[in-house]
Amino acid sequence: MTSGSEEKTLKTVAIVQARMASTRLPGKVLMDLGGQTVLARVIRRLSRATLINQVAIATTTANADSAIVAEATRLGTDCFRGSEQDVLGRYLAASEAFSADVVVRVTSDCPVIDPVMADDVVQDFFNERADFAFNDVPDRLPRGLDVEVFSLQALRRAGQMTCGKYQREHVTPVFYDSPGIFKVVKLRAEQDFSQYRWTLDTPEDLQLIRAIYGHFSNRDDFGWLEVAEWMERAPELSRINSHVIQKSTYEVAPKSS
Repeated sequence: MTSGSEEKTLKTVAIVQARMASTRLPGKVLMDLGGQTVLARVIRRLSRATLINQVAIATTTANADSAIVAEATRLGTDCFRGSEQDVLGRYLAASEAFSADVVVRVTSDCPVIDPVMADDVVQDFFNERADFAFNDVPDRLPRGLDVEVFSLQALRRAGQMTCGKYQREHVTPVFYDSPGIFKVVKLRAEQDFSQYRWTLDTPEDLQLIRAIYGHFSNRDDFGWLEVAEWMERAPELSRINSHVIQKSTYEVAPKSS
C-alpha cells in the first residue's frame, strides 16, 4: 500500500466504537474502573501508541449516547455520531470526518487494550502494504486485545460491496470473507494466551478487569504480557469469567490469514 516515506505522511486514526446499549451489561463503557470510566481507560491506553496520530470516538445518534459525547468532551477527545445499526457506515463517515487515511478499529469494551500491540498491528499493515491487518484474536490472544487496521480506501470499497445487516453491523467481515479482493495480514502470537478473556460484556468480566486494574494500583500503563504473567501465577483469576461464552455473532475472524 505505501512506501516508508508515504507512511509518515498518512494520518492514522484510532476510532473507538462506543454506545450505551448492551444486552448483557448496559452502560458498561461508562462504568467505573479504578476511578475512571472504562471508555477513559481505553482512550488513555490507545493514546500511548506511537504510530497512532489521533484517538477518537464513534458513537450513535441515540439519545442514550449523549452520555458518551459528554464523556468524550470531558476527556478532550473528538467524537462522531452516526448510525446505530449501520456501524460500517458510521466508521466510514467518522473516518472521513477525522481525515483518516488509515483507521485502527477498537471497541470500547476492551480496557486492557495494549498500545504496543496496536503499534505492532499498524506496523504490520504498513510493512506488508496491506488493505487490512489484525492480530491473533481469538486463536492465540485473549479477547480484549482485538485490533483491526484498514485503509480508508479499503473501507470505502467494503462499503460498496456490503449490503447485509450482519456485515454492516460488524464492519469488518467483508475483509475476512473476500479472499483475493483485499490483501489481509495477521499478526501472529508466538505463545497461546487464548484461555484468558479481557473483554467487558458481563458482570463477571467487570469483576476480573477491576481485579486486574487493582493489582496494578489502578494505573493504566501496564502491558498485556504483565497481565498474562500475573494471571499465570494466580490461575483462580481466570475462573472468574471462564464460563462466559462470547457472542457467536462476533465470531468473524478466520482461522488463518
